[in-house]
Amino acid sequence: MEQWILLGMAPVFLALIGLEAWYWHRRKQGQYSLVDTLSNVALALMHQVADLLAWAVTIGLFYWVYLHRLLTVPSTWWGIALLVIGQDFFYYWFHRAHHRIRWMWASHVTHHSSERLNLSTAFRQSLTYPISGMWLFWLPLAWLGFEPTHIVAVVAINLGFQFFVHTQAVGKLGWLESVFNTPSHHRVHHARNARYIDKNYAGVLIIWDKLFGTYVEEDDADPCEYGIVGQIHSHNPITLTFHEWRELLRDAGRAAGWRAAMGQMFGPPEQARSHLDAVAANDPRLAKAAPGPDA
Repeated sequence: MEQWILLGMAPVFLALIGLEAWYWHRRKQGQYSLVDTLSNVALALMHQVADLLAWAVTIGLFYWVYLHRLLTVPSTWWGIALLVIGQDFFYYWFHRAHHRIRWMWASHVTHHSSERLNLSTAFRQSLTYPISGMWLFWLPLAWLGFEPTHIVAVVAINLGFQFFVHTQAVGKLGWLESVFNTPSHHRVHHARNARYIDKNYAGVLIIWDKLFGTYVEEDDADPCEYGIVGQIHSHNPITLTFHEWRELLRDAGRAAGWRAAMGQMFGPPEQARSHLDAVAANDPRLAKAAPGPDA
């Protein structure tokens, strides 16, 4: 169902990408490049195939959890409203975890790896999300009593909404900034400036970031610089998908003992690498130019 909802919205997405590209072209600003946009589209198609297979495999688990649900939430307007809010809450924690746990960052880094931010950047997704565990974050919704097909639909709607915040063409939006995720908030999230890293994880509602201490406002005095710390300069969708997985497994394989290996795989990305940097300083054989943790 998620794929069909997003595919149904695809004509709108593509039309707006074309409009935004024309807008920036008229202003002679290089917010788009053909190779970057084609790479984003290829990554989106790869992600959709993987996501379809993942839902086919996991939907049975969602129904098993639903059979053991705490209660039954009816499919009324208020039930759907609760699901939208609940899913957005769990999306916040999915997103935060995928920045702070290296195993999960290995998937999410693909989305952050472009040095441009435009509507096509929303397409820049990884096919490895099912491996890193994205689906785990929606299971509590089934246990709480939300019907699994409704969960899948709301996940798709949440992701569809987020397409619209990947733009530099829209400024701040007044009072909406205090409640909703907006282009301004999401520009901060995609920036690799030190003060912006690991901020504004919101899907639809920015209130979660304000509640849990991860909110930062965009500051014109500190313009957003996009991409990741230790930028990977490639437009190859395979490289963009697997480069961090390769680094993660290599770092875990050379770690001193299983505890250190687990730290490499499941610790915060920058902490894992800082440990290896310290080791490498005493052993030149281990020195490497590693990409940065997150942005």
